[in-house]
Amino acid sequence: MKLTHTSATLLAGLTLVSALTLTACSGDGTAAAPAGSSSSTSTGGNSGSGDSDKGSSGSSKGSGSGNSSDGNGRASDGGTLAGTGSNGQSGGICRSDELEISAVDNTIDKEEGVVTVQFKNGGGRDCTISGFAGVDLKTASGDTVSAERNDDKPLRDVLKDGESAAFNITFPVNNTGGSGVRVAKILVTPPNETKTVTIAWPAGSLPADNPDSQSASRPIRISPLGKVSDSPAG
Repeated sequence: MKLTHTSATLLAGLTLVSALTLTACSGDGTAAAPAGSSSSTSTGGNSGSGDSDKGSSGSSKGSGSGNSSDGNGRASDGGTLAGTGSNGQSGGICRSDELEISAVDNTIDKEEGVVTVQFKNGGGRDCTISGFAGVDLKTASGDTVSAERNDDKPLRDVLKDGESAAFNITFPVNNTGGSGVRVAKILVTPPNETKTVTIAWPAGSLPADNPDSQSASRPIRISPLGKVSDSPAG
């Protein structure tokens, strides 16, 4: 096809405008970079994983450990709980000074007694509690009676401020008719703590014949801690 003079002039003008437009867009060379290259760097995996490692979003630590949860802030022992506090993390272990510790007699059996020891979180923060407490029974004569752990599997719980966990002490009931061994105090050390708290023993006496759990036919046993609503019955 043969171009007329007018068409050739118009084509030349369009070519010039296009060239000027490309020159203006290029400028210092940054505007001409492919769209999405800078946003990919700022929102990619590196920055996201850094934030989740710090627990700011809880997305990585809440699901990446592979531990099971029952939906009530609990995980199998040895797991890592995150996403349960106000900032996605618990506030560390429950300290002795933050716990209000008490004991009640829940004995209903003529052979086996049950004392329930309760830990109430009064520290003003979420804290984690898991495992068995350290327990010794102090008799009225000053002797120490030890207790052994039962076979229940410990769970890891996060206690919010005001929530409680508990464990049971099971012991042989003294039904011999004699005075038996009178227990005066319970020496309790929360899991992963070193400070011991002394509270009063609320139940009856132990049989006089070898009450220590290491030699008795019905040993004194303790259960692992659990939230009050899930605490073992004995």
